[in-house]
Amino acid sequence: MTPDGLFEHTPETLAALLRERGEPPFRARQILEWVYRKGAETYDRMSNLPQALRQTLAETLPVYRSAVTAQQASSDGTVKLLLTWDDGATSECVMIPDGDRRTACISTQVGCPVKCVFCASGIGGLQRQLTRGQIVEQAMRVRAVCEPDTRLSNVVFMGLGEPLANYEATVAAVRAINAPWGMEIGARKITISTVGVPKGIRRLAEEQLQITLAISLHAPNDELRRRIIPWAEAIGIDELVDAANVYFRSTGREVTLEYILLGGVNDQAEHAKELAVVARRMRSNVNLIRYNPVEGLPYQRPAAEDAERFQAILRREGVNTHMRRSRGLDIDAACGQLRRREASSGTVMLATRLETGGP
Repeated sequence: MTPDGLFEHTPETLAALLRERGEPPFRARQILEWVYRKGAETYDRMSNLPQALRQTLAETLPVYRSAVTAQQASSDGTVKLLLTWDDGATSECVMIPDGDRRTACISTQVGCPVKCVFCASGIGGLQRQLTRGQIVEQAMRVRAVCEPDTRLSNVVFMGLGEPLANYEATVAAVRAINAPWGMEIGARKITISTVGVPKGIRRLAEEQLQITLAISLHAPNDELRRRIIPWAEAIGIDELVDAANVYFRSTGREVTLEYILLGGVNDQAEHAKELAVVARRMRSNVNLIRYNPVEGLPYQRPAAEDAERFQAILRREGVNTHMRRSRGLDIDAACGQLRRREASSGTVMLATRLETGGP
């Protein structure tokens, strides 16, 4: 067996590995049931497996490849985890409570190539891709911090990284999170958020997954969008509209627009009217969120009344819109902040020695 981690596997690939060692393939289902259904974090708990097999698996196929090296809890119930992988790289994931719902916000890359000017995620750039198993493992870590009388109900790919720039691993992770043998979270409870990769959106449409696709637009016109999302310089809003409509026609699922309101930057009345035009062309609803300030960056959180005026204009223009509640304002809950703080304090080692790579 290769020491690659249990969450990298499907029932079929795990059965093949076990068969190579002379074990019956039904052991794969037993192991996955222990992990996904019963929450086993080690093989010691798997009492229906032979002791020798448990020992071998512990040495060659660890259940978890990460350590939780920092954890923050907000007064609103939000919990943020910093995971350190076996190569020293770090990732963030967050548990977000909302009534009876518990949502895992997970990352797809170590660092981020997009470098939105208002975001901590891209500071330091992209270090490497996360594997499918490392993406799934984050959701499992978040599930473990949910209160005993609650269950993880939603998963959003809105953490560090651009999911569609790590396409294969992201889609494989979605399938494991959704699968009856996996986390068994309904496809419509899973959201992939992308800054906008038209080819990736079209490819995702062909997968025929019933997941929600969200486009992080953050600006209503190309000129402003290029200023605040430099990575999107070659991607025009017209291209995103076309790709979103392909996704809608293929899946029947409307695309959501995500729009962070930056005080004095993209939150004026004219921006709201331009955004309404884009939303109508995409048949999209708009999720608004007031900016979570990042230490060291000059962008400001707009006043509540300014955000409400912006939302009112969208509604007058016939756009369905929702103002998302900001979470974890008393902790480092915005993407990349905990990872950045822990790295600068020396609590964890960022794997700067890793080669950088290019969703």
